Amino acid sequence: MPAAPRRTDIVATRWGTRFLGRRFPSTIGRSGTTRHKREGDGATPVGSHRIVAIHFRPDRVAAHRLPRRAIPIGPGDLWSDDPRDTNYNQPVRAPHRFGHEHLRRADPIHDLVLVTNWNRPDAIPGNGSAIFIHQWRRPHAPTAGCLALRRKDLRWIVAHLSRQTRLIVKP
Repeated sequence: MPAAPRRTDIVATRWGTRFLGRRFPSTIGRSGTTRHKREGDGATPVGSHRIVAIHFRPDRVAAHRLPRRAIPIGPGDLWSDDPRDTNYNQPVRAPHRFGHEHLRRADPIHDLVLVTNWNRPDAIPGNGSAIFIHQWRRPHAPTAGCLALRRKDLRWIVAHLSRQTRLIVKP
C-alpha cells in the first residue's frame, strides 16, 4: 500500500490541488484520472510521481526566481511523444522526425513546467508521455493528461518545492 501523502506533497484530485496547507484550483486530463495510462488517452495517471525537472522560458520567467536546477527552454526544445521513437518520453531537439510536443510555445502554458517521472526514465512505448505540471489555458479547461494551475499558483508552488516533493494524483 502506498504511503500517505505528506504535507510537502502536491496532492491533485479532480476538485483541485493542495500543497503545504494551501488549496489551489487546478485542472487534470479531459478523461479524468486513470490507473492504466495510454498515450493520447487524455487521462492523468493516478499515483505518486516524483518531480524530476523544472523547465522555464527565460524570456518570460526570471531565472533568479527559480531553483538553480531549473533548465531554460530554447527555441528547438521538444518532447518526444511518439511510441516508435527510441527517445520516447524524453526531451529532444528540433529537427526531430518523430511525433513531439513543442516545449517553447506561443501561448504561456509551458512558460514554467515541472516534469514528473511518469513512465521515465525507462519509458514503455505507448504508456503515456509528458505528464507535466504547467500553467492552465483557463479555469476548468482540461489538459491532455497533465496537471494545470493558475500562473501565480504554479509560481508559488515552484518557490516552495523541495527535492522530496511528489505529485500525488488521487482517483
